[in-house]
Amino acid sequence: MKIRSLSLLATTLSLACLPVCANTISFSADTTNLLPFNRPTEDGSVLSDVGMSVHYFVKNFTVNLTGSYNFSAVAKDPANFDTFIQLYSMFDYTQPLNNYLAGNDDAGANANLGSALTGIALTAGSNYSFVIDGFGDSDWGAFSASITGPGSISSVPDESSTFALAACGIAGLWLVRRRSVANS
Repeated sequence: MKIRSLSLLATTLSLACLPVCANTISFSADTTNLLPFNRPTEDGSVLSDVGMSVHYFVKNFTVNLTGSYNFSAVAKDPANFDTFIQLYSMFDYTQPLNNYLAGNDDAGANANLGSALTGIALTAGSNYSFVIDGFGDSDWGAFSASITGPGSISSVPDESSTFALAACGIAGLWLVRRRSVANS
């Protein structure tokens, strides 16, 4: 009975550590205390002279179906945080012009609507980075964002998430093994 409970616990811990897959991924975060970088202009051609030190958040992901995807970010307090978003095939804050795919400052003519990219062609199996930051150096704060499209969108864990996934699996297996040896 105890071995079955421990096995169930190990399975639950392992499943809880898996990345989420869906046709829409919605998430919230806060850029206030995150590292800054010098973001590109909307067209990605040059570095911004307004956003030279913007705090940023990165969501790494992949898709399982080639097609058009949409991205949006809206600040919790749009009067004090004008969002700016970028999409990269691979993001490196030290080389912000490299691998740049698209960017947007304001969805429409109003900063209160947040930022949006629509109809962005993505390739199945490729990794992407969705970067959320501010228009100017003093634009930071809490936001909510989403990625939607025709295929499943899977978060790609960063190194710390990969370590956590491995730790969950190892801890579960250790508990099951320890209990089965004790009952032998």
